[in-house]
Amino acid sequence: MARADRLLRLLTAFRLLPQPVTAGRLAAETGVSERTLYRDIEALRAGGALIDGAPGLGYVLTEDPALPPQMFTRIEVEALALGLAEVRQMGDPALAQAAKAAMAKITATLPERLQRQAIHAVSHSVRFDPRPPAPTHVGLIREASWEERALDICYRDLVGRESERRIWPLSIVWFDRALMCLAYCTLRQDFRRFHLDRMRDVRLTDQSFRPRRVPLLRDYVAMVRR
Repeated sequence: MARADRLLRLLTAFRLLPQPVTAGRLAAETGVSERTLYRDIEALRAGGALIDGAPGLGYVLTEDPALPPQMFTRIEVEALALGLAEVRQMGDPALAQAAKAAMAKITATLPERLQRQAIHAVSHSVRFDPRPPAPTHVGLIREASWEERALDICYRDLVGRESERRIWPLSIVWFDRALMCLAYCTLRQDFRRFHLDRMRDVRLTDQSFRPRRVPLLRDYVAMVRR
């Protein structure tokens, strides 16, 4: 692993783990020896990170150089905490981990008073009827949307008929009871919403539809409004 990547992973571990955190735990999280970990901590300190602690006592990251200071109002902190808590319950493990890491990064850059408010937020999100797990191909659809690359899929409709489609994925839409992909279907030459749980054999192609994603989304919104 490149040193820069290793130091970034160490910063992320500091943000996510309860502090003070031991060198052994940090070494395990970052996949290095304790000897390498001590060198990495000194490198972060040299780069401006304020890390208190010593071998045998544990370490605390009290100032993070990776992000500029953030200023939010109390209600903005509540909105962030509530929104990211909801993301963690959406049934997508990758998004859940990203929401956890994002909250840790945001909290690390707040002044001490706002840090306490973020950690002990008043607003919470609880789902007694959690969403079902997202299909494993949700990550591939997300990547294809980011990269504006077509997908080949096999799709089963409401009556069980299957068809082969090439689609241009535009957006993943999270409904209360369904997870859908808004796409332009090259077979129908029109917009379609595909249930992710009815898609199989999802394959990323080399065909690019860049830079049409944003214009297509605008066309879809205009069509819906009409």
